[in-house]
Amino acid sequence: MIERTPILNAATYFIMCLGLLLILGPFWMIFAASTQSLAQVNAVPFNFMPGADFLHNLQEAWHRANLGPALLNSLITSLLVMTGKIVLAALSAFAIVYFRSPLRHVFFWMVFLTLMLPLEVRVIPTYNIAADVFEPVRWLIQTLTGIELSLQWNLLNSYSGLVLPLIATATGTFLYRQFYMTLPDELAEAAKMDGARPLRFFIDILLPLSRTNMLALATIMFVYAWNQYLWPKLMTTEADYQTAMVAMRTLVPSVNSLPEWNISMAGALIIMSPPLIVVAVLQRWFVRGLVSTEK
Repeated sequence: MIERTPILNAATYFIMCLGLLLILGPFWMIFAASTQSLAQVNAVPFNFMPGADFLHNLQEAWHRANLGPALLNSLITSLLVMTGKIVLAALSAFAIVYFRSPLRHVFFWMVFLTLMLPLEVRVIPTYNIAADVFEPVRWLIQTLTGIELSLQWNLLNSYSGLVLPLIATATGTFLYRQFYMTLPDELAEAAKMDGARPLRFFIDILLPLSRTNMLALATIMFVYAWNQYLWPKLMTTEADYQTAMVAMRTLVPSVNSLPEWNISMAGALIIMSPPLIVVAVLQRWFVRGLVSTEK
């Protein structure tokens, strides 16, 4: 039983308000800086009151960083990565749970162990493969047969190079696997008795039941893909495929330039808006998909 007293309620609300201030404080600082002039934003101490140059700073940030194409590239990349992760995670978890292979647990733990290998650790071999996808194939054929092929496939400066190395997700596979394991075995048996093949069972039964999990995973993976900086920085040498996070680098003042932090904060405000909107719209399903036990 949870005891409810005025003192405990007051302490709880105080902690919640303190946490809210800690979370919203940096956002308010970004907003206030994005509305100020160059002199105001560099004043000491910093003035947390909004200024009158908000629209001017937004226009400057938009044009200097060429944020129109960059935001479009980030949106396309994030949606493709999000969709690929959801589809791949759902299919891999379906195969692990419902196909009674003796090695299915071995395969699952092999996938799960990749959580210990973030992108920053495997970035060099992944980049080598993306720069020449057929290099392992050429090496294998030449080793086995002695035949030297000239096949090449370069993923640099392409959406496929931005998306394909990021769509594998051990987190999504784990979440789907745990959800599938809570479903009664009678569902699969009833579908089999009705003559439904595995793919039909997956599409007509499992996917509708996992809708909240899908939306929760979509929220996580969209924000994850949108915030990527290192991989898009490596894969894009042309401005046509530059993402918003990479374009943000052009707004950061260098050592010998004017500290135009008002322009930088305006650009940061523009770039952080899409993931904030996605989280705000899907937060209800995000929480329900992670904690709900209703089937």
